[in-house]
Amino acid sequence: MIKIGGLQKTSLIEYPGKISAILFTQGCNFRCPYCHNPELVIPSLFEDQIPEEEIMDFLKMRVSYLEAVVITGGEPCLQKGLIEFMQNVKSLGYYVKLETNGSFPGKISEMIKHKAVDYIGMDIKGPLGKYNQIIKAHIDPGKISESIGIIKNSGIHYEFQTTAVKSILQKEDFEEIGQLAHGAKWFFVQKFYPTKTLDPDFLNEESYSDSDLMEFREIMKRYVGECEIR
Repeated sequence: MIKIGGLQKTSLIEYPGKISAILFTQGCNFRCPYCHNPELVIPSLFEDQIPEEEIMDFLKMRVSYLEAVVITGGEPCLQKGLIEFMQNVKSLGYYVKLETNGSFPGKISEMIKHKAVDYIGMDIKGPLGKYNQIIKAHIDPGKISESIGIIKNSGIHYEFQTTAVKSILQKEDFEEIGQLAHGAKWFFVQKFYPTKTLDPDFLNEESYSDSDLMEFREIMKRYVGECEIR
């Protein structure tokens, strides 16, 4: 059973070209200070879980209206039974998108192998050498590059994104991020909005200007097929 902490019943943007519902799983192995979903990361902030059976009943009722289900978090790959749940959702006729931090390449590979996922969106937090500093946790950064490679070669739809936080990432970091994502079809440079953050200090964070973001976009376009700002 996966731990679902939230449901957005309708979205027109999370799965490109499809009307989707969004499921928010509880728990994350990262502690990114600028995270905008602290209630899905810090256990003391968790709200009551939505039973998996209730989610499936909802999806069965909405099958004539919705086309896709987006599973995000937190970090969904922490959930036991995730792949089986994704397969159950697909059995209803839905497309499934996973949003992940990329720290579980084995599970990503397994879900692709079992055709449990149709679209993957992965965050690239920054250059590998700065990863543990950025996420305020310890992982093997090699797992990030491994996941990037698996996703790029998966044959399914995918996108990568990096949130441009001014105190964490500088212009030269995007050169390294570009090298990491080299050859990817789609990449998004994401603007940071200090509206809700895991670390309250980041509510005072200054965002990069639109012209700065355009500069980062131009850097990334040297490495990837398409790069947009959002």
